[in-house]
Parts: sequence; C-alpha cells; structure tokens
Amino acid sequence: MSIQILQYEFLGPIPLDEWGPPMEKLVFLVMSRDKDRFNILYVDDCEKTSDKSFFVQHSGFKCWIEKSGSEKLLYLAILPLFEASREHRENVLNKIKMHYNPPCNAGEIVEPKPDYVVRKSKDSTEKFSCPCCGSDMKAEQFLEKSTLYRCSSCGISDTKLNS
Repeated sequence: MSIQILQYEFLGPIPLDEWGPPMEKLVFLVMSRDKDRFNILYVDDCEKTSDKSFFVQHSGFKCWIEKSGSEKLLYLAILPLFEASREHRENVLNKIKMHYNPPCNAGEIVEPKPDYVVRKSKDSTEKFSCPCCGSDMKAEQFLEKSTLYRCSSCGISDTKLNS
C-alpha cells in the first residue's frame, strides 16, 4: 500500500504500533486516521534507528496522541531515501511542512531550497528571432543546462538548451 504526498510516493500508512525497526535514511509521516481520511500530524526524517520504542519515546508523541485522540488512530508512512543527502531529505521535509502545516511541527517551517540552480543573466552572443513577432529574443536567465530568452516586443519566452 502507498500514499501520494505532493510528488512523493510514501509506503504505508500502517498502524504505528505495527512498526518494527530498523529504519534508515528516510522521511516519515505520523498520521491520524479519521474514517477514510488520513491527516498528517508530524513529519520528520530519520538517519538510522533500531530502537523499537523510537516513536513512543519521541518528543512529539504526546502531541500526536492529543491531535489523534488515541494511540490506535496513529499511522506511519515512510519515504525511503537511501541514496539521498541529508540536505535533500530536509528539502522534502520543508516542502511537506509548508504545504500541509502539520500541527505537531508548529514553528518548524523553513523555506525549501530550490532543486535547481539559477545563474544571473549575462549578455548572450547567440541571437535569434521571436517566433511570434520576429523581434530579437534576449537572454533573461541562465540555468544549469538551459537559457531562458524573452522577446523585448511581445514578451513571449522561450528556453534553449545550452550547448
């Protein structure tokens, strides 16, 4: 079973009391079940644990119980990210926190860093005409593998791969 959160495919949800170690390099969601719906209460990442009482001893456990009403209504969903860096996991966390605003993560929301690199515009020697009006297109942004051009007359934009 899996659940889609933003563009990420999480495994679960499973009842929290059915969880068993180990966990390594993943993002996890603690959710409460309300009939046919799951509400995200808390999101975090885990570098590594083999402790069976990881969730019961977690600092957020009391909040999870308060928000769900019962330990039996708590569920766990995980997103394994074995090859991902700590920074990537934090970026996933921040995106989920910003979009869902989990009540037990209150005050932890940080702007996520973009997954791409934007370079400042510089004069481009390549010139080409606007497909709409025929005016010159001017380089507006240089990205890692492409350049964004904008027409000075009609405002249409176009992207070209860098060679």
